[in-house]
Amino acid sequence: MDKKPEKLVPEVRFKGFTDDWEQHKLGETLTGFEYGLNTPATDYDGINKYLRITDIDDVSHKFDISHLTSPKLKDDNYLLANGDILFARTGASVGKSYRYSNIDGKVYYAGFLIKAHIKDHFSTNFIFDTTLLPRYHYFVQVTSMRSGQPGINAKEYQKYIIYTPSESEQNKISDLILTIQKLIDLQQRKLKQLERLKTAMLQQLLANQRFPKVRFNDFKDSWKDYRLGEVFDEFSVKSKRENEYKLLSSTTSGMESRSGRVSGHSNIGYKVIDNGDIVLSPQNLWLGNINLNNMGKGIVSPSYHTFKIVNANPIFVNFQLKTEKMLFEYKMVSVQGASVVRRNLDMDAFKKIVIKIPNEKEQIKIASLFSSISNIINNHQNKLTQLSTLKKYLLQKMFI
Repeated sequence: MDKKPEKLVPEVRFKGFTDDWEQHKLGETLTGFEYGLNTPATDYDGINKYLRITDIDDVSHKFDISHLTSPKLKDDNYLLANGDILFARTGASVGKSYRYSNIDGKVYYAGFLIKAHIKDHFSTNFIFDTTLLPRYHYFVQVTSMRSGQPGINAKEYQKYIIYTPSESEQNKISDLILTIQKLIDLQQRKLKQLERLKTAMLQQLLANQRFPKVRFNDFKDSWKDYRLGEVFDEFSVKSKRENEYKLLSSTTSGMESRSGRVSGHSNIGYKVIDNGDIVLSPQNLWLGNINLNNMGKGIVSPSYHTFKIVNANPIFVNFQLKTEKMLFEYKMVSVQGASVVRRNLDMDAFKKIVIKIPNEKEQIKIASLFSSISNIINNHQNKLTQLSTLKKYLLQKMFI
């Protein structure tokens, strides 16, 4: 059971609002609570959309239109309209919520979803936002417990306790949250466009051909073949003192660090690396777990392979190693591990992979371009993180 706050006001409010908020059951703010349409999905007909639990994005709670379908049988009693909110009632996604928007078009909702409609004097956006609060997730966790598959039925949803201010304050709060969400959506679109641009340019400028089709002006020379064993100089220098360096770990998104010792272990035996060194995971390399260290001197676990780049520009080589062709090559030299999703690297075969490298000036040009693009992407990712953090903060402070 939720404890009633001593004073029903949030920590942060707009000026001019001083009244206590009121406690309600969700069923007092929404009406209907009707189960969805039980019919199979068919190929999308271009007009009628079918919304299932899996079509609601886990993070944004928006309609994910990447795999559109239509309902086999169409019953307009199951069409969504303004003021409708959906709740997932069973399975691993129980509790997931969705707020209908006109931009989603003509949408029917499926059987494992429950539809409710907003009542007068309540804001659809505000009520929906209450389903993003930690209190709601706790309610879902506790209420959905079953001996078998997790689930929450319509009557149980209606009992969820929320706190609401006047309708005007609801609108002010929900408008602010909605504005921030629109900025988040815009930032995500920019980020995806930049990432697609980077991927496309990687495939064009780093096509691993002797004469790439796309090049900077004034470069005409053939790219030369090198085996990775000629470009990489493997090393395994051991650290001698505890806490001497930062601990680094390799991830698919880049290098991460944290200061101090490995939890429960001495740093002795860990490999020392420096700027420009390549670190790769011996497992699942074919998923792209290969990264350039640009965080200064540090140490990594001995389970990682570590290399110094010789005879080439490290930044150029790092980007060349991330092209689709190279990822395919890694897969070819990986061997099946203990499980289907785990593969281990055949190091001898890895060193025989051929990489094409231009002259030093062209390497520097290409490395500079992709470094700039990567920096822009990182800046946009930071802005997205800041906006997401701001939204989370406001949800915590402007709601009860």
